[in-house]
This record gives sequence, C-alpha cells and structure tokens, in this order.
Amino acid sequence: MSSELLVDLEDPAAAQLGQLKLATIEDQQWPADESTLSKSETDISQRFDAGSPHLPWDHPFYDIARHQIIEVAGDDNFGRKVIVFNACRMPPQHQLDHHKLLMYLKGTLDQYVESDYTLIYFHHGLTSENKPSLSWLRDAYREFDRKYKKNIKALYIVHPTMFIKTLLILFKPIISFKFGRKINYVSYLSELDDVVNCEQLVIPTRVKEYDNKLKASLKPAAPSPMSPPHSPPLPDQVFGVPLTLLRERDPDGHPVPVVMRDTISFLSEHGLEIEGIFRRSANVTLVKEVQLKYNTGVTVNFREMEDVHLAAVILKTFLRELPEPLLTYQLYNDIVNFASVPSDSQADVMKTLLESLPKENYESLRYLIRFLAQVSSNSEVNKMTNSNLAVVFGPNLLWGRDNAMSLSAIGPINNFTRTLLDQQELVFT
Repeated sequence: MSSELLVDLEDPAAAQLGQLKLATIEDQQWPADESTLSKSETDISQRFDAGSPHLPWDHPFYDIARHQIIEVAGDDNFGRKVIVFNACRMPPQHQLDHHKLLMYLKGTLDQYVESDYTLIYFHHGLTSENKPSLSWLRDAYREFDRKYKKNIKALYIVHPTMFIKTLLILFKPIISFKFGRKINYVSYLSELDDVVNCEQLVIPTRVKEYDNKLKASLKPAAPSPMSPPHSPPLPDQVFGVPLTLLRERDPDGHPVPVVMRDTISFLSEHGLEIEGIFRRSANVTLVKEVQLKYNTGVTVNFREMEDVHLAAVILKTFLRELPEPLLTYQLYNDIVNFASVPSDSQADVMKTLLESLPKENYESLRYLIRFLAQVSSNSEVNKMTNSNLAVVFGPNLLWGRDNAMSLSAIGPINNFTRTLLDQQELVFT
C-alpha cells in the first residue's frame, strides 16, 4: 500500500483523458456477479418486487440503489465508518443518471461526515463504457465541500491503474494538499487487512477474481502477499464470540458482557460531556492491545488509560464483531420494515419485538440503550442527540447476513434505533 506524491504535468492534456485505455477487452468480459442482490436484500424481496427491496420502484433513488454501487460496511480497525464504492457495478453511461448517483453518495456520506470515516474505492470494472465524464468528476469533487473532506481520514483506491493515477495528476490543481495525503493506493486485497476486516466487506466476485489474476501473474521470486491465517479462538476470547457463550463463561452468569460493562461504566463517569463522543477514532495499536487483554483474560482498567475515545471505539468494535448482531438476523425484516408501523403503535410493537430476543441480547441492549439515553440527555454539551447516536450505533446493532448495507437499508435501521432511543422508557418497562 502506498501514498504517492501527486506531481504536475507540463501539459495537463485533459482532452486526452477520455482516450486513455481503461481496461482490456478481456477485463470488460468478466462474468457477472453470482447474484445481483445481496443476501440481506433477498431476505425481504417479498416486500417489494424489484431489485432494491428497501426502496419502492417509484422512489427517486431506486434506480441508483438497485445497483449496489455504494455500500456501508461497519467500522474499520480504527473505529471509523467504512463507505465502499464499487466501480464494477456502475452500468453503462446511458443507463445511469450520474447526478442522482452523486446525490445518493452525498446522502450516504451526510449520515457520517460529522464522524471520522474511511472511503474504499474498488476501481476494477471501470471501463470506457461506464466511466463518468471528466467534467462530472471535476464537478463532483467540488460538490463535496469542507464538511465532507474534513473527517475523511483515508481514501483507499484498490487496484489502481495508470488511468486513475493520471486522473489524480490532472486533478492536482484542485485537490488540496491535505486531501492528497489521505489518498492511498492498494495493489492487492490482502493489503486491506491492515485497515479493515475484509470479511465484513462484500467484495464483488469480479474484483476478487481480478485480484487472484494479478497475484497469479507475479513471478515466483516475488510471492504474492498473503493474509495471515486465522488463529483459533483463545480460551478466554471475548471479541467475536456469541453472547450465549460469554454468559456461560461469566463467573456470575451475567447476561451483559464484561466489555460492555467496563466501557459503559467508564464512559458514564468520564464521557457524557465530551463533545463528539463516539464520533472519533482511536489509536489502532491501543485498540488491539485492549482487545488482546480481553481475549487473554487480563483485566482492563480504562480509568488508568484515561482515554474516552478508546473506550468508545472498544464498545463499538465489540458490538460490530459479534458473530450475530445484537438485534439478531431474525428481527432484520421486521426492523427494516418498521416504518410501516403506525406511530401510535410503535412503542408496543417495538416492545414485543425486543422481548422475543434471547435474554443476553435483551439485557445487553437495554443496558446499552439506557446508557445512550444518558448520553443524549447531555446533547447540549456533547452534541450527540438521539438522531446522531442512531447514525453511529444503528449499523453496529443490526446488519444483513452479508455484512454490508446500502443506504436504502441503513435508513430504516437508523430510524428504528432513533425511535428506540426516543421510546426507551416505554419499551423497557
């Protein structure tokens, strides 16, 4: 992975950019993905008849959402939200409204720009047929003002070509120095392991196949980068372990995991008045050290570390690494379609839904939501209203079986979370 210095060309021949060869004929003939819909979408396809089940066919963004060009894939290793852009899923130019695509991307980012976030761009699959115009790219960059660029901590361009590198050179006059330093080239998918758990990314099949092709073309003297093998679970493993097992291991049989108790206890004392709590990332080395302590049975004392953002990231990471989301896959359809419930019945319906959860899920959720209610009660100071907290925690409480979610799925999940925070006193009586 490299962050390359952008240099000026004596003659930025923009007119020649459109003539650049983006992909070989062989590349353009990659087979289609095995499925045009993610598992999470096909789960509720009965609700709507067409490709993006969370948006009706007459929704203004239906034509964009159904292609799954833009997805949200949890948090990275630094506790930052991950936004994924898949170039290979862009249809030919004449079949895509690029203005709507830009608005859809802004709509996704609008939910996260107040927090630190990471953008991963899978470049493979951008061809002469589906590439947007140079003028559109220029206007798109200008459309994203400072609020979008301030908190993006990294842009990872996966499988960069000479085209994309030349494009960045030509855009050098309008790309700020600060933003230029955030751009990183990623040659192989395995390099992303330093940034994010790749298992949570729904990487298109053709991108995986192209990556394998690149690695196979390497000379034997230069072995292809390999991801480290997965270690077997540690005897005291806490992260990535089912809640039922954590409850069985707990000496007192406590249904709320120790990580949640430790972090929430510390944050209740020291984090309620911290502006932007849950919106900032933490030092990845410290995050891994704390995770290792928990996974090896070592007691963690956040009061000794005195780092509010570290505790906040550990809490979000724990929730996101659960093998099944806290709200469970079983409730996924009900929650995504919750907006259809009349407002005067929502508290009762929500109460019924949540009472069907396993005991450890229910108790952990109640413990978390009551704490978040404390956070939002101090929103005049910490700026974390119920809506802001829902944007942060919604994707960490529920996701589809394929982990990634489009904007059309995130909206209903975040709205459910916000309603839960609004109605928590009625729901958890």
